[in-house]
Amino acid sequence: MGDMFRSEKMSLCQIFLQPEAAYETIAEFGENGFVEFRDMNGNQTSSQRKFISEIRRCDEMERQINFIRNEIEKDEISIPNLEPEAMPPTPKPRDVITLESQLEKNEHEISELSKNYTNLKTNYLELTEMLRVLEKTQGFLEESNVVNMELEEKTAEDYYYQAGGRQLDFVAGVVRRDREFAFERMLWRVARGNVYLKRCQLNDSFEDPKTGNVIYKTVFVAFFQGEQLRLKVNKICNGFHASMYPCPEDYARRNEMIEDLRSRLDDLKVILQQTENQRKSVLTAVCPQLMQWTTMVKKMKAVYHVMNLLNQDVTSKCLIGEYWVPTCDLPAVQYALTKASKAAGSHVPSFLNVVEKTNDTPPTYFRTNRFTRGFQNLIDAYGMANYREANPGLYTCITFPFLFAVMFGDMGHGFILFLFGLWMVVDEKRLARKRNGGEIWNIFFAGRYIIAFMGLFAIYTGFIYNDVFGKAVNVFGSAWKIRYNLTTVWTNPWGLTLDPRYATDGVYVMGIDPIWQFADNKIIFLNTYKMKLSIIFGVVHMIFGVCMSVVNYVHFKRYVSILLEFLPQIIFLLVLFGYMVFMMFYKWVKYSAKSNILSDTPGCAPSVLIMFIDMMLFKSSEVLPGCEAKMFAGQRELEIILVVVALICIPWMLVGMPLYIRFTRQSNPQHLDDFESPSTLQMNEADTAVIVDVTQTGNCDTNVVHGEGGGHDNEPMSEIWIHQGIETIEYVLSTISHTASYLRLWALSLAHAQLSDVLWTRLLSGMSLHIPNYMGAVFIFIFFAVWAFFTMAIMIMMEGLSAFLHTLRLHWVEFMSKFYKGEGVKFQPFSFKAILECDDED
Repeated sequence: MGDMFRSEKMSLCQIFLQPEAAYETIAEFGENGFVEFRDMNGNQTSSQRKFISEIRRCDEMERQINFIRNEIEKDEISIPNLEPEAMPPTPKPRDVITLESQLEKNEHEISELSKNYTNLKTNYLELTEMLRVLEKTQGFLEESNVVNMELEEKTAEDYYYQAGGRQLDFVAGVVRRDREFAFERMLWRVARGNVYLKRCQLNDSFEDPKTGNVIYKTVFVAFFQGEQLRLKVNKICNGFHASMYPCPEDYARRNEMIEDLRSRLDDLKVILQQTENQRKSVLTAVCPQLMQWTTMVKKMKAVYHVMNLLNQDVTSKCLIGEYWVPTCDLPAVQYALTKASKAAGSHVPSFLNVVEKTNDTPPTYFRTNRFTRGFQNLIDAYGMANYREANPGLYTCITFPFLFAVMFGDMGHGFILFLFGLWMVVDEKRLARKRNGGEIWNIFFAGRYIIAFMGLFAIYTGFIYNDVFGKAVNVFGSAWKIRYNLTTVWTNPWGLTLDPRYATDGVYVMGIDPIWQFADNKIIFLNTYKMKLSIIFGVVHMIFGVCMSVVNYVHFKRYVSILLEFLPQIIFLLVLFGYMVFMMFYKWVKYSAKSNILSDTPGCAPSVLIMFIDMMLFKSSEVLPGCEAKMFAGQRELEIILVVVALICIPWMLVGMPLYIRFTRQSNPQHLDDFESPSTLQMNEADTAVIVDVTQTGNCDTNVVHGEGGGHDNEPMSEIWIHQGIETIEYVLSTISHTASYLRLWALSLAHAQLSDVLWTRLLSGMSLHIPNYMGAVFIFIFFAVWAFFTMAIMIMMEGLSAFLHTLRLHWVEFMSKFYKGEGVKFQPFSFKAILECDDED
């Protein structure tokens, strides 16, 4: 699980690398992925850095790989995924020339084949279009009688078939179908009606040799007379990208050309097929190596990017860098340095030093596994924890699925959700290799353990609620006894009421008695039951959040904050809402239907909510005759004391910390108190960086001593008063609003149960189970399918998403706001695995 309670201790290290061993060392760090480098050349542009030429070589190789990949995808050839065990190592600098030659050779070969194939397809397209033009034009010219009839309808000034002993000229070709109407209008307007256009749409589809898009074309023949109109028609055809082909006027010559074109097309088909087979064979041979080349180039490019972050010393004989590393990984870093130096054959060893004190804030790093990673991502989505701040992700592993299950409590729906999560967990190795699942699938798979736990907890709460698809299960019998005979039950026209004084026999074993499924006041009972549970869970959750702040105060040695911040906050919460929770339990214990005292019967039980409101307003409510206004003796006095204590906590929170800061400044102006946030690790400007050689000690806990107390930034007292006033008002108001916010547990749970009941009683049971004979069996199948669809779509998908979002809000706002700052910086180590996974997602 790693250190989930608090982030890892981080060390700022300086590394001194020999130039001949720098590449091997950075590559070794990338394989392990436990250091985060800092930029030592922030004042330089990317073009001014030393290894920019190597990065450009990698960019050129990436361009070549992308070209090959596009050609492979164009032919719909599947590229095999690279297994983790087959991951190639980072290429040596001397192997780059070999890799470049391989890529250049393959690119040239594939480019030539693609160019030849494109030219052949272009030639084939032109010949096909020419054949269609000759075939359609021959039909146009044979319809001379139709042409003459249309010409006779025109005036002598517009058209004439013979003039000066010359016939009409014509141009034949093809134009794209989506441009034919605009093409015809343009000819008519430019020629002023002196062009006669005949067109015919082709049923065949053509593939663009360059783009591969499917296009449709139309054959046209334009008749005109005169050289000027010929020039205009040619310009319009060129403007619309129409292809014009020669068309003899003689019938025999046209037939001869048609036969010749068909013969050439047959020969060209054979050549095209051979070229395509050769191209596919080359691409298929390249496919297995493509992912390896991609991985090698990405690793090499990442190494040179990191090397550009390093700085050279004045003698240019050493590369100096700084990086953050988890303290307990320092021995592994030292081992990686030794291993890389031996692999590079360097005679001068590389070494690192640890900076003992620094003004920089360390990044936050949590070691997670497959189970905890999903829950930690929920916390990180709100904000990265401050360095060494208490992490709520550890407790979210249990509280998140539990609060979700309180709203989603149904054994049937929870079991379906659990099966879905369990399937992804059991088959995660195969599913992890699924690259094209889409964004929604990636979200589901990343939260597979969360989904499985939410379903498992929903089964438990569904068992407590005794709810399975909206129906109850009789597991332990019933604690109620029916005292009426069978005749009374069947013949009574009014509803029968079970008196709890005589009809109950002890307490139900666990959960809710199944007899409530048939009760008319079922909703009233569940409404009260779930509302009180939501308040109890909410108050306990908030108390736990406030108590977590003590963990931060103790760790960062802010002991004064325990007295001036934690104590008034926890007392304010306990004396008001903690007391209300206590009264709920006391009410359950005190009032009983079997009590012989009238004031202790359920009819005299006061409302806890009304009682709480009266306590805040210092008033008494009216009571029924024979009942008592208070639950126990001295309740009135106790409530007055609790309200007064709560009121005292408000100025305690408001003025305590500002007065302490003012007193500290007056007593010692140079004193650095501990009021700052634990994320700031500010030191005196006079402090110097202390360098410690990591090789001198093997204990990773004693290598680095961080200044974990904060330093005050000397902000004016007026701003401190304003800030403290805002925090006090926010806490007091949020205590009330957050408690009410937990009522969403009650509302969503009740809505989920009622929707399940409606789907069962109105759809499945009401429409199919009461139909007699064989038709009932037929309708059962039909309505069961409808019921299953709405159950999956509404009850599991929509209700599950709604409950998930509400649970997320309860953790982010109501729980984490009590102690969690979330203003830290995430630790992003240099890791080849992270780089490759990020590129795959993109």
